[in-house]
Amino acid sequence: MSSSLFAFTVKDFRAQLRQLVLTGAAVAVGVAFLVLSVGGAGALVQSYEQSAAADVGGAPVQVTGRDGAPLPAGAAARTAKVPQVSGVAERLVGHANVLTPAGRPLDDRALVTSVAADPALRWQRLDTGQWPERAGEIVLDRDSAARVGAGVGDTVRLTRAAGGTADVRLTGLLDTSASQALGSQPAIGIPYAQTATYATGLRATHLDLTLRPGADALAVAKDVKKRLGDGVTARTHAGAVDEAKQSGRTMYAIVLTAALSFVLIAMAVARMVVTNTFSVVLAQRARQLALLRCVGTDRDQVRRIIRRQGLMLGVLASGAGLAAGAGACALGTALLNGLADLGPLDISLMPGRWTFVLGGLFGVLLTLWAVRKPARAASAVPPVAALAASGAAQLPEPGSRALRETVSLLLLVSGTGFLALGAFGGSALSLLAVTLGAILTFFAVLRYARYVLPPFVAVIGLALRRPFGTVGRLSVQQLRANAGRTSAAASAMLVGVTVAVSAVTAIGVTKGGLEEMLAGRMPAVFALDSDADRVPADAVAALRATPGLTVAPVRTATLTVDGQRTVVATADPAALNPDAEGVAAARTLKDGEALAYAGRSGSLTVKGTPATSPGSPASPGSPGSPASTRLTVVAGGGALPLSLFPEATVYVNGATLDRLAPGAAAHTSTVLVNPADGTGHDEARAAVDRALAAHPDIRIADTGSDAALVRSMLDRMMLVVTVLLGFSMCIAALGVAATLMLTVEERTTEFGMLRAIGLAGDQLRRMLTLESVLLALSGALAGTLLGLVYGTLAARSVMGGRVSPLDILASSGGTALTVLGILTATVLTGVAASVLPARRVRRMAVVDALRAS
Repeated sequence: MSSSLFAFTVKDFRAQLRQLVLTGAAVAVGVAFLVLSVGGAGALVQSYEQSAAADVGGAPVQVTGRDGAPLPAGAAARTAKVPQVSGVAERLVGHANVLTPAGRPLDDRALVTSVAADPALRWQRLDTGQWPERAGEIVLDRDSAARVGAGVGDTVRLTRAAGGTADVRLTGLLDTSASQALGSQPAIGIPYAQTATYATGLRATHLDLTLRPGADALAVAKDVKKRLGDGVTARTHAGAVDEAKQSGRTMYAIVLTAALSFVLIAMAVARMVVTNTFSVVLAQRARQLALLRCVGTDRDQVRRIIRRQGLMLGVLASGAGLAAGAGACALGTALLNGLADLGPLDISLMPGRWTFVLGGLFGVLLTLWAVRKPARAASAVPPVAALAASGAAQLPEPGSRALRETVSLLLLVSGTGFLALGAFGGSALSLLAVTLGAILTFFAVLRYARYVLPPFVAVIGLALRRPFGTVGRLSVQQLRANAGRTSAAASAMLVGVTVAVSAVTAIGVTKGGLEEMLAGRMPAVFALDSDADRVPADAVAALRATPGLTVAPVRTATLTVDGQRTVVATADPAALNPDAEGVAAARTLKDGEALAYAGRSGSLTVKGTPATSPGSPASPGSPGSPASTRLTVVAGGGALPLSLFPEATVYVNGATLDRLAPGAAAHTSTVLVNPADGTGHDEARAAVDRALAAHPDIRIADTGSDAALVRSMLDRMMLVVTVLLGFSMCIAALGVAATLMLTVEERTTEFGMLRAIGLAGDQLRRMLTLESVLLALSGALAGTLLGLVYGTLAARSVMGGRVSPLDILASSGGTALTVLGILTATVLTGVAASVLPARRVRRMAVVDALRAS
């Protein structure tokens, strides 16, 4: 019996294969997407690891400080005395400023690295030009050279470590595209002997060693480690490369998790497509299933038949998906390495063989899971259903309806609660609460799709009746007549569009409110950053004398507060942004009161007299300073101390700081500048640059530039999310097409009658096209509404209610255009999904259609 049952299963599957082609294609797309996602994540990590390994250089032995600490003084000299070491190159790292032709430094401080005298030990990579070998020569990264308008052979101006500036010759351009150490900031390469002339904060980070012929690198590394002690780590070249790649493994887990989340969304859509297709096919075969029951096939055997057919479909579809994924990875690798300038990197998108094994297994198991519910429903068809007309019987709904309704209601209520808690509760876990609430409510919406989506079809159909007449009315009536099938087909599109619109809305609202949010959190628009850790008095005077600026010098002192060395800051709160956190409390602060960061409350005990600058040792007991002072902590300060100065954790008013630290008045650590009323951002920035023309060592931190950087990152994130979710929409489109193809066979007689009473073939084609568009658009509109709600609430939880997401969304043209683009793509998807069914209907002969039973 089992062999005959298996033979029947195979024969029946081959007979139904044409109906399942599009469904198999949906699974294949999902599996191919999985392979591409894993391959892409692997390629990203490969680039990270290879760039980290490239920064190691070619030295056979490398010495570094433990846990990133600088090397001890004299380490190079002691290492040079190791018998098997033939040469030592000390890597020096510091900072300097590259000046524009106007004499102002770039906003980002440049990283200075020493260029080794031995060409074999130079770890940087030269793009064009020559290495600097004499005093007054440097190399610069290409981007910074372009920003200051300099080319190879031109003169560039740098700041000097001892003060002032110097003109140097640009001998070449560095290739920093594949460097982790140099790729994120301006980079300067200076001959080793001249590094101290220009770089401040100079420290030795590495020793690169060359060995005598025949020397064992591992033995030399151990000998160097023994000579230098526990404060350093000595590794062979292979060991240094392996250490550089360590962080890439953690990055791989993070990137892969993010990529697989989109894969799971796509596969969830594929699962819905498979379930819906099998449900429709089995409903059409309900009389055949009843006849099987009549001839002795029991329920378990019916279930096994359906599951085995699902297994066959899963194997075929997964195999096709693996082949398509492998081909796409191979093509992508060839294009990437052939067209992109990757420097020393060699990237492959092709994942390992285990990815193909697990990807294929996942596709098969997903298909088996998807057919589980239709198989249960098919096994419940009673033998008496064989008396019904062909195709008239319906599959019973498995399980208890009361239980299903209870679970759906619980999901909806609990999800709504989490959404409200996350959006309006003000908790630190607000975004997590919104995410959990969105997931729960979305599952509830999917369970209620039978009742939610048909009204969308009716509303959209009202707009189609007039322009499309009879064809439009027939399309709407057909979809509303079979609400279960309509909701099942549209739900796949609902999933993809909801996630896409949610992500686009959240990113768009966050991007739109970024500048306002930063302005509300920061006490000033501009902040001065000096290499000397203090701003000269003449610079402050020049800023105060410049019209259009509101200037707030920040004075700091290092005091002993509650037994710990603490940086205490003060500034004139009247010159700060009144909406910034803590400024309102600072304006009412009295002498003897303080605002403290990190939740400190009660009172603070301040002892001794501070040093002249933050971080230097104090001198307790100096004349004129109290031995001990108690400050009362006032609530409402928030992060104001940190906002004024990164190391400060306590804020007091000017009178209190003068009393605690009489000498601190001369120690202005930074200056905060706001545009005066009536002065725009760009005008204020130009005024600050003019005022600081005589101070090239002072850089300007601009919250507007920070906002632009974050907006650029969010734009890229939105593009990536939209592209990745496009796979889900493609799978949903295949589901819509599969549903239409199945309805064509089921409605053959109906189409014959319509043709017989005068409906033309083109009208039938338009009717099916409209049905396809209505299916896709109803799911898309419902998904758009859900996505707008989820995305807006998520953005509100991130921004903490500081700005109105609805106002930003209403004025955000980019987000609106993206959402409109998603809806347009949905309409085009519906049109594309109708091509094959419409062609088949148009070619259908009237007599054959009427003869069909």
